[in-house]
Amino acid sequence: MKPAPLLVYTVLRLLAFLVPLAIMWFFFPIFREFWWLAAIFAALIGTSISMLFLRTPLSKASAELHERREGRTSGRQVDADAEDAAVEDAAAEDAAVEDGTTARD
Repeated sequence: MKPAPLLVYTVLRLLAFLVPLAIMWFFFPIFREFWWLAAIFAALIGTSISMLFLRTPLSKASAELHERREGRTSGRQVDADAEDAAVEDAAAEDAAVEDGTTARD
């Protein structure tokens, strides 16, 4: 069983942030004092790493989200389909009345 592409991408993005943060925190003592600066640098490094190396997992995750979104019928669409069917039925009844093919005669 293959892991979900969105889960893989999320874990890799977290690692791309946490590994540089840990390296800066443990090997550069100045970043222990200025933790917020280490977080900013780790975020920039993580973003750069993900843009360079994580394009394939991002594409797979995006494709899966798109397939899920397309496969799901929204409540609005169901309502719109019901309204369209009602309008078509009313139009068919009006056309039948104009032709005189109703059973009311």
